[in-house]
Amino acid sequence: MSEYGNMEHILPVGTLKIAALEGCREFGRAVDRHLVSSRRDAVANNAYLASLPGYLADSYLLDCRCPRFGTGEGKGEIHESVRGSDLYILVDVCNYSLTYTVCGHENHMSPDNHYQDLKRIISAATGKAKRINVVMPFLYEGRQHKRSKRESLDCSLALQELTDMGVSNIITFDAHDPRVQNAIPLKGFDTFMPTYQFLKALLDNVEDFQLDNDHLMIISPDEGAMGRAVYFSSILGIDMGMFYKRRDYSTIINGKNPIVAHEFLGDSVEGKDVIILDDMISSGESMLDVARQVKERGAKRVFVCTTFGLFTDGFDKFDEYYEKGYLSKLVTTNLNYRNPELLTKPYYAEADMTRFLAIIIEALNHDTTLGKMETPTEKINELLESVRAKKE
Repeated sequence: MSEYGNMEHILPVGTLKIAALEGCREFGRAVDRHLVSSRRDAVANNAYLASLPGYLADSYLLDCRCPRFGTGEGKGEIHESVRGSDLYILVDVCNYSLTYTVCGHENHMSPDNHYQDLKRIISAATGKAKRINVVMPFLYEGRQHKRSKRESLDCSLALQELTDMGVSNIITFDAHDPRVQNAIPLKGFDTFMPTYQFLKALLDNVEDFQLDNDHLMIISPDEGAMGRAVYFSSILGIDMGMFYKRRDYSTIINGKNPIVAHEFLGDSVEGKDVIILDDMISSGESMLDVARQVKERGAKRVFVCTTFGLFTDGFDKFDEYYEKGYLSKLVTTNLNYRNPELLTKPYYAEADMTRFLAIIIEALNHDTTLGKMETPTEKINELLESVRAKKE
């Protein structure tokens, strides 16, 4: 993991422990494998590291679980010592595939259920662990980050509740609005972008992918995604455009004002490949409408890159748009649960985030800077240089 700096000369904050809740066990195991491999390499180069208590281990994963009673009530259990450890709790609040029984009826786990289990594990570790860190890739209630009239401020309340319980750092990815961290100004809050992983996934999965202004353009599907698109287009040195949503504010459907139309601002996309960037796909209605409009404006191919693929309305519409040629490739991360059906789709490509998260955890455990990880410009430039070198 030397690409983000040498941390081997800095003593860890405490013995590394990872509590991967049931909703992200597989993801947690992949992160753990990277950490085990990295530390073995570090010990091979610096033998003294092996003398640090708990530095070298076959696994850093904790034996923990959240069983439930017949009423649906639960409890958190940790089955090994965490005293003096630097504990990282991984939770995927979007994993709806898990179920539990309430009085004989099967219920699917909701974000609220996952959040309660997170608090249960924190409660089981509080007073024992030296430091508690929460890794929550999809920020719980991150879409309810601001108040309009008489509304709850769920995300701010959740962040305050976690820090009040003793959490020192909260690590998330592509927060819907990073300004929500203002709710906990005295605690650690870091949000990371998968920009590098998106670019690498496209280069690995798309033939004849050309990274120049004559062949590629970045599109923001709305005003909220502008920051992502600006960074991506700036580092690649290519043009960008933007859609903005006209909504019907007199009507509320499924808790939101319906979109009347998407209006485009930008140069011509004719003959160019287009990358549409956003933080999430929920139902996908908005993203697919943007993809269709871009294609109808003469775009060569349309690539969608989104951090969280939720697909709350299934894949039928995406299949249809792929068949019609509106969508060429869809890239999402593995930070949240994905229906196994998605992995079989011909248009799907994964941006693997396990190694990146392992690097983040290693840096935090050594209490060193995260600057290069928060803005991976150097890594992206290295990738671009390698692409240019291959062409030459």
